[in-house]
Amino acid sequence: MKKHIFNALLWIIVLTGAYMIYERMNATPQMQESLSYSEFIVKVKNGLIDKVEITGPLIKIRSMDGQHFETYNPGDPHLIDDLLTNKVQIRTVPPAQQSLFMQIFISWFPMLLLITVWIIYTRRMQANGGLGGNQFGKSKAKMLEEDKMTVTFADVAGCEEAKEEVAELVDFLKDPAKFQQLGGKIPRGILMVGPPGTGKTLIARAIAGEAGVKFFTISGSDFVEMFVGVGASRVRDMFAQAKEHAPCIIFIDEIDAVGRQRGGAGIGGGNDEREQTLNQLLVEMDGFNGNEGVIIIAATNRADILDKALLRPGRF
Repeated sequence: MKKHIFNALLWIIVLTGAYMIYERMNATPQMQESLSYSEFIVKVKNGLIDKVEITGPLIKIRSMDGQHFETYNPGDPHLIDDLLTNKVQIRTVPPAQQSLFMQIFISWFPMLLLITVWIIYTRRMQANGGLGGNQFGKSKAKMLEEDKMTVTFADVAGCEEAKEEVAELVDFLKDPAKFQQLGGKIPRGILMVGPPGTGKTLIARAIAGEAGVKFFTISGSDFVEMFVGVGASRVRDMFAQAKEHAPCIIFIDEIDAVGRQRGGAGIGGGNDEREQTLNQLLVEMDGFNGNEGVIIIAATNRADILDKALLRPGRF
C-alpha cells in the first residue's frame, strides 16, 4: 500500500510540475515599460508611433525613435481606424490557446485527485479486512519464534509439582505422533491459577522453550472491544494463525477478563460483546481434532469467577 501511495504522489507531482512549466512557457512576459492607453492614442495622432503588434488586448508598441512600450486595449472600436489614418504599421498575432488536453486536465484535475485518494483509501480498507473490521478484527496475539524462546524449566525456581504436571505436555509438543499411536489425548487447554507474581507466565514460556515450539501470547482484555463482533473475529483469527504454525502454544493471560460467568447481573445478557467472544473461544476449543498440536495455556488469579463451560472436562 505504501508503494501505491508513493506512486500516486509521484504522478501528482509530475503532472503538477508539467502544468506549471507549461504555464510558465506560455505566460505573457512582464512589460518592461508600460504606457497608458490615452498616452498611446495621443502619440498615434501625433505621428510618433511607427509600429504596433496586437495580441488580443495586449498592444506592443515601437515609437519612431525606437523605444518599446506596451499597453492594453480597453475595447476601443476606433483603434484600427486611428492606426490606419496615421499610417502605423499593424501586425496581429493570435493569442496563445491551451491545448484541448490541458483544458480538460485543468478542469478535471480536482476531481481526478479526489478519485485517486478515494481509490487508495478503498484499497487500504479492503487490505485491512473491510471498513467495518479494518484492523480491529485481526488478532493482537504476539508470536515468538522457537529461537527466541530461551526460557526453560531450569530458569524456573521452585514449582516442582507444576513442572511435573506439564512434563507430558512438553513430550506431546515434541512428538505428537507418539501419543496418537497410543491413542492418548492431551487436554486442549491448561489453566494456571495462582496469586500475581507466582510465575504463571514464566512457566508457560518455559513449556514452549522446553518443547521448542512457537509461542503466541495475548491478554484476555485484548479480545474485548466496543465494536460488536470484533472479539469473536480476533479469536477466529488467532486460532487460524495457531493452526498454521502448529505445533505451538497459545498463552492467554488474565483470561478472567473475557471468561467471566455468563448471564450474571450487570453483565449485559446474551448479546453482550464479551459473551460473544467467550462463546467463540469455546467453539474454537471444541473444534480441535486433538492432532493439530495446538495447546492453550490460560492464567488467572480469579478462577472462582470463570464460566463453568471453560472448566468442564475437555477444555481447561
